[in-house]
Amino acid sequence: MSAATPAPAATVRLTVAQAVVRFLSCQFTERDGVRRQFFGGVLGIFGHGNVAGIAQALLEAELEVDAGDGWKPPAQVPYATGRNEQAMVHTAVGYARQKDRLQTMAVTASIGPGSSNMLTGAALATVNRIPVLLLPSDVFATRVASPVLQELETDTGYDVSVNDAFRPLSRFFDRVWRPEQLPAALLGAMRVLTDPAQTGAATVCLPQDVQAEAFDWPVELFRERTWRIARPVPERALVQEAADLVRSAKAPLVVAGGGVTYSEAEDALRAFAEATGIPVGQTQAGKGTLPYDHPLCLGAIGSTGTTAANEIAAEADLVIGVGTRYQDFTTASRTAFQNPGVRFVNVNVAGLDAVKHAGLPVLADAREALQALTAALEGFSTPDAYRERAARLNREWDAVVEGYYRSGLGERNGVLAQAEVLGAVDEVAGPRDVVVCAAGSLPGDLHCMWRTRDRKGYHVEYGYSCMGYEIPGGIGVRMAAPDRDVFITVGDGSYLMMPTELVTAVQEHVKVVVVLLQNHGFASIGALSESRGSQRYGTKYRYRDEQGHLAGGTLPVDLAANAESLGVRVLRVRTRAELVAALRDAKASEESTLVHVETDLHSEAPDGGGWWDVPVSEVSHLGSTQRARAEYERHKARQRPLV
Repeated sequence: MSAATPAPAATVRLTVAQAVVRFLSCQFTERDGVRRQFFGGVLGIFGHGNVAGIAQALLEAELEVDAGDGWKPPAQVPYATGRNEQAMVHTAVGYARQKDRLQTMAVTASIGPGSSNMLTGAALATVNRIPVLLLPSDVFATRVASPVLQELETDTGYDVSVNDAFRPLSRFFDRVWRPEQLPAALLGAMRVLTDPAQTGAATVCLPQDVQAEAFDWPVELFRERTWRIARPVPERALVQEAADLVRSAKAPLVVAGGGVTYSEAEDALRAFAEATGIPVGQTQAGKGTLPYDHPLCLGAIGSTGTTAANEIAAEADLVIGVGTRYQDFTTASRTAFQNPGVRFVNVNVAGLDAVKHAGLPVLADAREALQALTAALEGFSTPDAYRERAARLNREWDAVVEGYYRSGLGERNGVLAQAEVLGAVDEVAGPRDVVVCAAGSLPGDLHCMWRTRDRKGYHVEYGYSCMGYEIPGGIGVRMAAPDRDVFITVGDGSYLMMPTELVTAVQEHVKVVVVLLQNHGFASIGALSESRGSQRYGTKYRYRDEQGHLAGGTLPVDLAANAESLGVRVLRVRTRAELVAALRDAKASEESTLVHVETDLHSEAPDGGGWWDVPVSEVSHLGSTQRARAEYERHKARQRPLV
């Protein structure tokens, strides 16, 4: 008697695109017992590559069309239209970072330039270790009509497309040539997106013909799936070894990075610092891990650091890096730590970062490691004088910041200094409001001066420092935190890169406050150029003069009018009093507002004593370059390998 034939698994017939959209609605994450919908939305721009695929699938999902199996989505994944493909990725990054990487968005674009426009966004997400799912459309898998519009042809192979450029920029990459490949591709992407040590851009390329192809999918693919975000615990032996190093140190220092925030380890860091008396310096991503006025908070460290953090760093004999990748700005291009016997303990979930500077690698979640280390150091404390010194340096730096915030330069010069603008924003912003920035001179000024009061109150993209991130990234922050006001600080150079997403903010009723500082040039690169002997060449927005140089009159560009044409409310100000009043008005409003203020191109921020390695021409006939080279070599002599 033959065995009974097992009943076939239940299936549902959907297109590849419909299966993708259904899958997205079923993904959840869980950490510490809190369960969250993983995909908070889909951002997209449709063209011939995805209008009949992903777009049609999103339409069916929005209309809640029954595919015949009675399936209901456990969560809605709303769609929003973007205006620039790169910007859409930035919005997703802003959203995911504000959500501590526990939630994100998916981004879809059409074939060709639509998808390749996302490359910069992919690089930004991966550099910053932020999860974003990219769904670029691709060439025909069947090749029945090749070469199709916007297809890259190469004589080295017919399976190459422009989307192959995503490979080195993504933490996960796959192309779905056949429907059968989709489940593995989606699950592989989710594995990376939800792994704190491996996360970044996950790219799943969808050929435009495959998107519309039907397949009988096992219903198991669409069950609710909860991805648990791990908190790796440190090895006991490593905790003890780290504790022994701390006990033997005379001048220990913590460098707090973004991993502290993503782990929600701020309370653990505070408890560790207060119990041990070890002061804390903060990276760009780690700013806010202690409030600015905590007596053991030294503020920003490194190239754009405070005198408080950099003074302690120069003498530190033990550096405890928690969740930092030791970017060159953090180490002041490896000149910050000058103690000849300095050692490192590196707490990180990523092995790549844990072994840097030949440090003791403690592969663990930041919160778990800090709690374990605090327990192992019971009874230990730095001397009272060391604590008091940190508190004194903190107060002294804050007095410097206050002086720059209220310098009165605007009244004397007729145009506000950049620091005065930041001081006005700081005065108006509430403790839980978020300041957003990414590129130019503003990130450095914010890093050393902004008075962060809340763990999520500071959002500066400085892994990639991408011009144009500010507005779309700020929109993503507001989408993730609708109960917080978002102040986007942006210079005219960065604004001109990507103002178009203001239209998205208007369309989606996402309120942001944009503070646009117009100084008619690139302030940051101009100052860097001057310090490197290049005399601010090519860094000002000017007409050509009679000699043909870009040194003539100022261009008559009206960015306030530009913003107004995109649908946002615009307030023009010139004085500090007008600026404060406008910011209060914008904060009270329910609609997006841009505050336009003229600022001094040459205004400066306080010097914290940090340095940044940007090479200077070794041979030059310009006296300015020769002097800059001599200064450069003086700093180069202080660089250390840290191995």
